[in-house]
Amino acid sequence: MMTRLSIFFFPILFWSGGSEQNKISLKASPQYKATFEPKNEQKHNENDAPSTLRLMFAGDIMSQLPQIESAFKGMGSYDYTSCFEYIKPIFEQADLVLGNLECTLSNHPPYTGYPNFISPDQLAEALKKSGFDILVTSNNHALDGGLEGVNHTIETVKKQGIMQTGTFLNAAHRKLLYPFIVYKNGFKIALLNYTHHTNGYRTTTPAIVNRLVMDEVKKDIIAAKRMKPDVIITFLHWGNEHQLDESSEQRGVAQLLHAWGSDLVIGSHPHVVQPIKNESFTINKKQVNYLTAYSLGNFISSQPFVNTEGGIVFEVNLKKVKGQVQIDDYFYIPVIRYTPYQQGQMKFYALPISPVEGHENDMKMSESERLKMTKWATQTRTRLNKFGAVEKKFAWQEMMIGDKGQKH
Repeated sequence: MMTRLSIFFFPILFWSGGSEQNKISLKASPQYKATFEPKNEQKHNENDAPSTLRLMFAGDIMSQLPQIESAFKGMGSYDYTSCFEYIKPIFEQADLVLGNLECTLSNHPPYTGYPNFISPDQLAEALKKSGFDILVTSNNHALDGGLEGVNHTIETVKKQGIMQTGTFLNAAHRKLLYPFIVYKNGFKIALLNYTHHTNGYRTTTPAIVNRLVMDEVKKDIIAAKRMKPDVIITFLHWGNEHQLDESSEQRGVAQLLHAWGSDLVIGSHPHVVQPIKNESFTINKKQVNYLTAYSLGNFISSQPFVNTEGGIVFEVNLKKVKGQVQIDDYFYIPVIRYTPYQQGQMKFYALPISPVEGHENDMKMSESERLKMTKWATQTRTRLNKFGAVEKKFAWQEMMIGDKGQKH
């Protein structure tokens, strides 16, 4: 196993304009030196042309009992591929797609929903096909399958070619691969992941689930800074479920993480969308802006509670010019759970909203479904726009054509 993972994909050409107010400078601390560099990573010097990196973050990837039943194909076979067919064309425009896997995986029944989420391995296969590159697995359901669930989830995700962090087989595994470093498009990214609890379950040794213990998080951020990444991203499972605004505790934690060196803080767990804020902090007597997405909501789920029927994909665009990195712009993409009955069975789709708001599409959405979608979208947009976040919209035609010009 390599000590760090270096990944290379064919570049995706897609331009997006950015507003000046969303640009945030990211300056690496000069006193730290990189401890590892991959041999075949392209070097970028100050004379290089600007390089860019498009990141997309998805919220909670749930697999509750109605979803498991919907994916069942008979004879012990499951297929979740169709759940993500409408989001896949959007993910194809990203350089890296990251999400929170809020369940454990198993290759044998029983598969269960709430309160212990244990899902068929085929979920990971579908996530890979849809475009996910990295999954974070430290959340309050990380121990739902016990020690076997922790280990099997890590191994299954790896077999699918998806990178993963937040839970570990043992201390040696964590030491080898944490802080988690990813190289892409000439950028060096450090990714950290923690959860504030695990529903009362204790971690069975030798497995490790990263906990949101601030002293330990600070040590990890310092360790990440020693590797001299271009950006440090901290993905947290935190906050209060179903609360539309972030808590004072979330704000306090975010400020500490940014002060210690985390450039981006991405949140999950509330299962509803909370604000994205470009916040200003005074650090070493200097005003600095840092970006926090407090909760991305549900990417896919069957939760019946108010406001849990959707979430956002959070896009962050990085630019590097002469060694200096900045967040060039950021957007949100509303995604709702769409559950039509097809051939007598409920289906689950992660459906981007903007391409289907008009009537030039093939969704054949009922009027009640359309009204439900419009209500959720309007409320979500109002709350996000209040703090200066900008929605990225797509046409229906973009949903039908993938990166190779093939119809989906």
